[in-house]
Amino acid sequence: MVHTRRTLYSRDSYDSTKGLIRLWLLRLLVPLGAHREFIGPHGMRSDTLAEAIGLAHWIAPGSPEFDVSLVRAELRQLHARAESEDRECRVPSALAANVSRLATLVGLSEAGCRILEFAVLIHTDSLLDDTADWLGKLSSPKVCHVLSVLLDLPEAELRSTLSTRGPLAQSGLVKLERRGTGTLGGQLNLLSDNFADRMLTAEEDPLALLRDTVSLSPAAELAIEDFGHVTDSLSVLRPYLRRALEARRRGVNVFLYGEPGSGKSQLARTLSEELGCELFEVASQDEDGDAVQGEQRLRAFRAAQSFFAQRRALILFDETEDVFDDGNGFFGKKSTAQTRKAWINRMLEENPVPTLWLSNSVGCLDPAFVRRFDLVMELPLPPKTQRERIVHDACGDMLTPASLSRIAAAESLAPAVIARAASVVRAIRADLPADSVSGAIQHLVGNTLIAQGHGPLQRSDASRLPEHYNPCYINADADLSAVAEGLCRARTGRLCLYGPPGTGKTAFGRWLSERLDVPLAVRRASDIVSPFLGVTEKNIAHAFRAAEREGAVLVLDEADSFLRDRRGAYHGWEVTQVNEMLTQIEGFGGVFIASTNLLDGLDAAALRRFDLKVRFGYLKPEQAWDLFVAQCAALGLEQPEAALRSALARLTVLTPGDFAAVARQHRFRPLTGPSALLDALVAECALKEDGKRSAIGFV
Repeated sequence: MVHTRRTLYSRDSYDSTKGLIRLWLLRLLVPLGAHREFIGPHGMRSDTLAEAIGLAHWIAPGSPEFDVSLVRAELRQLHARAESEDRECRVPSALAANVSRLATLVGLSEAGCRILEFAVLIHTDSLLDDTADWLGKLSSPKVCHVLSVLLDLPEAELRSTLSTRGPLAQSGLVKLERRGTGTLGGQLNLLSDNFADRMLTAEEDPLALLRDTVSLSPAAELAIEDFGHVTDSLSVLRPYLRRALEARRRGVNVFLYGEPGSGKSQLARTLSEELGCELFEVASQDEDGDAVQGEQRLRAFRAAQSFFAQRRALILFDETEDVFDDGNGFFGKKSTAQTRKAWINRMLEENPVPTLWLSNSVGCLDPAFVRRFDLVMELPLPPKTQRERIVHDACGDMLTPASLSRIAAAESLAPAVIARAASVVRAIRADLPADSVSGAIQHLVGNTLIAQGHGPLQRSDASRLPEHYNPCYINADADLSAVAEGLCRARTGRLCLYGPPGTGKTAFGRWLSERLDVPLAVRRASDIVSPFLGVTEKNIAHAFRAAEREGAVLVLDEADSFLRDRRGAYHGWEVTQVNEMLTQIEGFGGVFIASTNLLDGLDAAALRRFDLKVRFGYLKPEQAWDLFVAQCAALGLEQPEAALRSALARLTVLTPGDFAAVARQHRFRPLTGPSALLDALVAECALKEDGKRSAIGFV
């Protein structure tokens, strides 16, 4: 509740604060005893202070001989006169108006307003601050005593006003330092470094006063439809926030985590627009661009809770690592949150404004804090269908269909990456040739992905099947067409495909995903294995979660890297990796394909997890001939003569992969005819350990 103010000095118009500052200076010197430091046996320590309070004649040329007793007597007279004459002094009108606005916003009492005014002025008036320093180091009780003398208010009222549960402390406007001792100015901490100057410079909207503490969030750039990959979580989060806002529910906190650029801030802004409420962001850097430390950010958050408690609003606290993970476990340093665990817990239970806490990883949270959040929600990078929509909306007018498809195919593409690239190219579009705009966006996106540690954009045809692909060209010990039909009906299954390289195991996964009309997710050992303990297991789990979320066929190449027989393990991590893989296979609800060149050495428990194990072998002679004829047609070569068939049949280690390799050679070393194609296939087979004998006589 805001009390009617007992105004001791006029607030009708701007006037100099000299009278008020002079009164405070004299109170510091006389009743509070700072004169002992100010007046020495041979003179006064500050000419500036002497001039400000009316003792300049003791330092002027031709002044009488300095007499300590006379100076002190005159100082007491000046103080007595100031107490009777200067009580109707003024603070600057801008300060008065700004304090009044903040008082209405957070419910400051008369004493709270007086303390705030004094704190602002001692942080901006160097003479007042320096004079107060002569009081020495003050504890928090002594600060209350000093303020009671300076502001002419009861000490008990000041203690109550400065309590940790009072509006001043809860809002963060003025915090009394209770740990240790310090100077008067140092013990009265303001909301931010620039806050005092801003309070004096202009009469501003409260939001402008707080701009390096909390700010109104910009408009969202994405729509709720762009977050279709987290529909299940949003189906709970959206109505919960709506009910919380309507009922003014306290203690509402949501933790959102995901990779950088995955759209966490955008989701928060989109939700606020959908809910018809304001969104205020707690600043992570000040007006000069310098990082704000964790404790200061917590004060800003507490201030925002006080400022906007009566508004229909959400608060966004991004980069929560600044508070929850700013310690150093190696050296035993606790984080800001851990050193204030009781306060943090109480804050999470009582905050009046619903808050969205954002982080790159949930690992920054102490488990004791995790359970205090109403919802903990992961925001993964969007699946391909969502990426296509986001890319199209951001820069579809600047991309060719092929470029759009190529960019959207990047699984590690975050919405922020494409938004930034689109912004850059739009700014210089007029300076670029029309046919290079699409390439410029690809270039920027590709460079960013590489800088983030991801692979470059793939060629547009890198994941495509050859036009002449047909499962008939695969020598498998199962009817692959029948298997595909069954999987189309069941929509779930776990297959182990094994056999020599190039026999078509991964290509079958691509063909199957097209038959099922679902995305394909191919993971190789290099995508998952990490040198850091425990990270490989996390990557395995992430691969399965992402595939299930997209409804994709998950193909794991080089599966033997993760499914080796645990009986031969030398290290504990070898066992845990196999255990994690088995757990994920068991719980996966989609279609999973593990491919390996060698079935020997796989863990027996892993083999039991697979519904079907299919051996892929070298091409049969009839398959090789059919594929040879199809390849000649695809490369624009003449129809092969039947005489070549017997020579082709001698290549007992021929695979579809060999045909693909030769087709790639044809782009820069054109084949002149079917015989040249046969020679190239012979050369491919000759490089294989199993094919050296069969290659003799065909080189």
